[in-house]
Amino acid sequence: MTIDLHAHSTASDGTTPPSELPRLAAEAGLTVLALTDHDTFAGLAAASAASDIELIPGVEISCRLDDAEVHLLGLFVDPGHAGLAAELELIRTDRDRRGVRMVERCRELGAPITLSQVKEIAAGAPLGRPHIAAALAAVGITDAFTPEWIADGGRADVPKHVLATADAIGLVRAAGGVAVLAHPRSVKRRAEVSDTQLATLAEAGLAGIEVDHPEQPPEVGARLREVAADLGLLTTGSSDFHGDRKPVRLGDFTTSPEVFATLREAAGRP
Repeated sequence: MTIDLHAHSTASDGTTPPSELPRLAAEAGLTVLALTDHDTFAGLAAASAASDIELIPGVEISCRLDDAEVHLLGLFVDPGHAGLAAELELIRTDRDRRGVRMVERCRELGAPITLSQVKEIAAGAPLGRPHIAAALAAVGITDAFTPEWIADGGRADVPKHVLATADAIGLVRAAGGVAVLAHPRSVKRRAEVSDTQLATLAEAGLAGIEVDHPEQPPEVGARLREVAADLGLLTTGSSDFHGDRKPVRLGDFTTSPEVFATLREAAGRP
């Protein structure tokens, strides 16, 4: 088995339609793929209908951990769970509000982009920073994810509604899934998740952490494996595929069959 547990489609901020992901995954040699679009299950039906590999229902939830934003992967979740669906809808609608305001701020700072341009790039998906970054790049601003523009806390950044991470873990578990913290020490994020914070999340029911990831160098992954072993957490590997938005390909980073089997068992799936 070759397993990638973190991938995005055009249902959020990827560039690949969900119906195309299973074919690309099979061509990459994958046998298992989790579709984990940001705060939505909108692409799951199309991906499932087209799938000739094992497709795991998943979602990547935007969360708050102390003063920082982190992302939580919910794997094997029931997309129809009422509590989770309601919270994701709230996150998505607030994402659109935030996107509109961020476009306004970019314009106030002198960037000649428009809301209609960003919506065209999003193609029906909830407005996200990658869509705004693409619009900025189209007018020659290639450093969008910096404090000058739309980085966390940047001049054009706007706060958004996010769940407390412990609450998100509880929702994932209530929806029949297992919770894995995505890229906890990505070199592209402002704040790292500390050992102490990981211990607190483990007590709240976190099942694992994403260790092998394109934004986490090998030495970071090695340290995370040590922490995970101390806390009894599983360690996963994933590409975090976004299509053409990032250079990584499906299957560049993978999860071991043994860890996958333990995650499946924890979710009560056959």
